[in-house]
Amino acid sequence: MQPVSPAEFEGLVADALDTLPTELARHFSNVVVMVEDEHPEDHDILGLYEGIALTERTQYSGVLPDRISLYRIPLCLMAEDLDHLVEEIAVTVVHEFAHHVGIDDRRLHELGWD
Repeated sequence: MQPVSPAEFEGLVADALDTLPTELARHFSNVVVMVEDEHPEDHDILGLYEGIALTERTQYSGVLPDRISLYRIPLCLMAEDLDHLVEEIAVTVVHEFAHHVGIDDRRLHELGWD
């Protein structure tokens, strides 16, 4: 589908964040979610987690927040329609937050979140 506007996409991301289970969300610490058009080097990537996973934090203080980026254009282009886009945003949000709490791609694949 054609990309939705940045404002509409941000609203869809906010909706996806609101659906995260409370028991998962309460573990989030020092992380920010950003919406960007696309990754500067890999235009096919849907989302990216950059930071130190909660499971690897020791003597952790005075650092910038971890960053989860969601990429509007590739997510929109892979979606068949608006309902599919909403679903893919939700999956990408869960995937990237899973990295924040220390779940790697192998385990996400085993859990069916790839």
